[in-house]
Amino acid sequence: MFRSYTLRLAALYTAVFALSVVVLGVITVVTTRQALSQEFDARIAAESAALVQEYKSEGLQGVVQAVRERDRTPGAIDYGVEGPAGEPLAGRLSASRAPPGWSVLRDRQGRKGESVRVLTVRLPDGHRLLVGDEEERIEALDGALLRGFGGAFLGVVVLGVAGGYAMSRGVHRRLAAISGTAEAIIDGDLARRVPVRGANDDLDRLALTFNRMLDRIAALMESLKQVSSDIAHDLRTPLTRLRQKLEAGLISPQERGQAMEGALTDLDTILDTFAALLRIAQIEGGARRAAFRTSDLAAIGQTVVEAFAPSAEDAQQSLRLEAEAAVPVVGDSELLTQMLVNLVENALRHAGPGADVTVRAWRSGGAAMLAVLDNGPGVPDVERERLFDRFYRLERSRSTPGSGLGLALVAAVAKLHGAEVRLIGATPGLEARVTFPRAD
Repeated sequence: MFRSYTLRLAALYTAVFALSVVVLGVITVVTTRQALSQEFDARIAAESAALVQEYKSEGLQGVVQAVRERDRTPGAIDYGVEGPAGEPLAGRLSASRAPPGWSVLRDRQGRKGESVRVLTVRLPDGHRLLVGDEEERIEALDGALLRGFGGAFLGVVVLGVAGGYAMSRGVHRRLAAISGTAEAIIDGDLARRVPVRGANDDLDRLALTFNRMLDRIAALMESLKQVSSDIAHDLRTPLTRLRQKLEAGLISPQERGQAMEGALTDLDTILDTFAALLRIAQIEGGARRAAFRTSDLAAIGQTVVEAFAPSAEDAQQSLRLEAEAAVPVVGDSELLTQMLVNLVENALRHAGPGADVTVRAWRSGGAAMLAVLDNGPGVPDVERERLFDRFYRLERSRSTPGSGLGLALVAAVAKLHGAEVRLIGATPGLEARVTFPRAD
């Protein structure tokens, strides 16, 4: 834990705050000292001016009497009156021999360590008036301020260290839980998930994102496992049939041509299956998003209906388009066409002879809609969602051509475009509806 980034960050913040306290203390002490010094000097100057006025009104004796009275007052500042030759006349500062103007007297009258700031004024008759005060008052306040900021500095350091340690312990435990989950998954426990405290803080949101990622990985792993099983199951029959035809061609030379032709047909079916799987994997990987452009579902529907109309007519089926003038969506035009082709092929193949198939494209509440409806036998409710799984086919459809990947590709294309695809009972028949997101 002592090597954790959280603890180092807390220590850095503590150092910054402690330095801030030091800087603030220095600024406060200097500013306060300047203000007090100005007030200190102003008080001395005011007292000196008052005594000069006393001299003008009462003469020298009036000043001497006033100084003596002030000296007897508790807590009074220091005064002094000196004769022209410097002889003391009154007050504690009378023998200081301070120069005219502002000065600082030290070790006054044997009292070592004391400093007095003095203002010396020469009176008109040559006498001198001295007014001063001990600088110890300012120094005492400076000491009090320094002690206060020293305590604040110590408090910041102690609270910062304690708070940083406590915060680091909490974050360390939660990060350890995430690390433990990752280690368990590495060891093969794919069902393990990161615990969530419910505080909805950054680590909870990270845990939820991590868990969604794990759920997605688990789903992909399960899908891969299912695909592998389905490939092994669904390709066993065509591969077995291919082997039988090749063996028949070896045994009977006169049937070799027919056996080779059948083998090529089976190989084409197998290659088509793998091509469909690779295409689905490419779509699910999102590699085709770079080709997204504005496409028109109505125009795509017109193209597909025109392409399948002759084969539908040959099968005595009806295929028509019902679309608004333009239904724009942002997507890959080629994939959208392939999706609609698969839906139309699926409807024509399973609706049966004489069926009516309708392709619809419209807008509803700002969302683009695409649907293929038929009046065939439909699909039971319990099996509709499973039709989007790879290789899944209804039992009655296993005698018809196909690999069971058409609707899986439809689902992959819809997901790539952020759309929702559903199979809805049309009583009679089935509706395959794709709802695209609203355009902002």
